[in-house]
Amino acid sequence: MNAELETRLRAAGLDPQAVDGLVRTALAEDGGKDVTSEPIFGYTATGRADMVARRSGVVAGLPVAELVFAAVTEGDGFGDLKVVTRVEDGSRVAPGDVLLTVEGPLVPLLRAERTALNFLTHLSGIATLTRRWADEIASTRARVRDTRKTLPGLRAMQKYAVRCGGGVNHRMSLSDAALIKDNHVAAAGSVTAAFTAVSTPGLHVQIECDTLDQVREALAAGARSILLDNMSVAEMTEAVRLTEGRAELEASGGLTLDGARAVAETGVDYLAVGALTHSAPALDIGLDLTTAGT
Repeated sequence: MNAELETRLRAAGLDPQAVDGLVRTALAEDGGKDVTSEPIFGYTATGRADMVARRSGVVAGLPVAELVFAAVTEGDGFGDLKVVTRVEDGSRVAPGDVLLTVEGPLVPLLRAERTALNFLTHLSGIATLTRRWADEIASTRARVRDTRKTLPGLRAMQKYAVRCGGGVNHRMSLSDAALIKDNHVAAAGSVTAAFTAVSTPGLHVQIECDTLDQVREALAAGARSILLDNMSVAEMTEAVRLTEGRAELEASGGLTLDGARAVAETGVDYLAVGALTHSAPALDIGLDLTTAGT
């Protein structure tokens, strides 16, 4: 991995070594001889291709795609692929927009095609869906936030894509912050008991409340972050009134894009949307060969 690409990955909040490992694992799934491309193009053919948006959306994952093209040629004797990005992650794109151009030996270029697109279409899909939510609640105080409902191994990338789409991240792991959920409350015996048990100086503690009575109890216990779970708009409005700015409030459970603005206008601080990472449709992006030669 070259230093410039490593710097870009770090600037995106991604661990270059971790991303490199994921890329190599993905390439290994397509490992071995390309029994389609090699007989057609041979080992000396070179060419140029563009990654092109087929639908409107928001781009995320270009440095990851670039790393795929860099990794695929290592030690294969073909020579390097040159990649030039045409837009930046977080950019809105329209059908026909060129996202990046790759040039060099055709066999490794086509070997990398699907892996690069798999990362780019998935991450761009997350960024695109996040942007729809962010746009829907624009001009309110609320922001859309992700959850830990991520694909194993891809959490850092998926949460990066959420940021590209204008969302914000919740905790990355169980050690980052405490989130007291209904099972914790049931086991502890009460909201107050669970909050008291978990609270530690310097630790951010959020507690899930299913009812307004639990919100009152959490506030009395000293909670500064409350998750309003599956509450109606009316209940959330009342929770905001009860809180009076003493704690940040996050709406969660059963949220829909159509109803997002009504929830945001209650005055909550965040909308928790697991679908950003677990259900975002891929953004349609293709790779088009523009020149080919020997």
